[in-house]
Amino acid sequence: MKYPNFKDLILFENDDYIVVNKPPFVASLDERGAAGAGEINILRLARQYTDDAQICHRLDKETSGAMVIAKNPEAYRNLSMQFEKRKVNKVYHAVVDGQFQFDHLFVDLPILNDGNKNVTIDRQEGKRAETYFTSLKYYKHYTLVECKPITGRMHQIRIHLATQRAAICGDSMYRGKPVFLSKIKRGYRLTDDEEQPIMKRFALHAKQITFKGVDGEDIFVEAPYPKDYATLLKLLDKFDA
Repeated sequence: MKYPNFKDLILFENDDYIVVNKPPFVASLDERGAAGAGEINILRLARQYTDDAQICHRLDKETSGAMVIAKNPEAYRNLSMQFEKRKVNKVYHAVVDGQFQFDHLFVDLPILNDGNKNVTIDRQEGKRAETYFTSLKYYKHYTLVECKPITGRMHQIRIHLATQRAAICGDSMYRGKPVFLSKIKRGYRLTDDEEQPIMKRFALHAKQITFKGVDGEDIFVEAPYPKDYATLLKLLDKFDA
C-alpha cells in the first residue's frame, strides 16, 4: 500500500491542533497484535510532522474523514474535556442498504465492548450510547444518512444503524452488503469472472467536526469525500436515482 503524505491530509492547522482527512485503510493508532506491527498509522505520521502529536479520538481503520490531532498537552487536555462533556459536534455520512426515512431518529441502545473488537447491544451491562439519524438522499436501493453521535462508543454508528435494519453498505460485521454496479446499472454485463464491489470497504465517512480551540473560539472543519466514496455516490446518482 502506498502511504499518504501527511501534509496532503491536513484540512486545518493552528498552533494547537491539526485536523486531517484520514484516508481509508490507515489505522488511527498502533493496532494490537502482530497484524498491526510496523504498519504506518495516523499517529506515527503525525509524530514525524510534529513531535508531541497526540490523537484526540479514533476512527475505525476503514472509516475516512475528519480526525483531530493535538500538537501539545494543553490542547489534548482541552479537547479531552470537551469529549468527556459531549461538547464536540461530529457528523458522519453513511450509505445504507435499503430506503429509510429517518427524520432525526434517536437511537439510545447501550453498547457493550468486550475489549476484543466484539461489540453488542446490552441493556444490562452496556454503556450509554446515543446517536441521531437523518436521511439526506434517497436512491432506489440505498439511502445516504447523516449520523450524529452524542457519545463515542466503538462501532456506535455501525451497530446502531444495524439495529434499525439499515446496515452500512459493505459492513460485513453487521450484515451490510457491498454495492455492485450490476445491481444498479440496467443491462450491465460482467466481462471477467468475478465482479468487484464499487467500494472495497464500508461506506462511512466522518464529514464534519466542531470543537472549541484552547482560546475558546469555535473550530469547524469539513472533510471532502475520498475518491472511493465520491465514486459510489456519483454512480448512485447516475444509475439508482
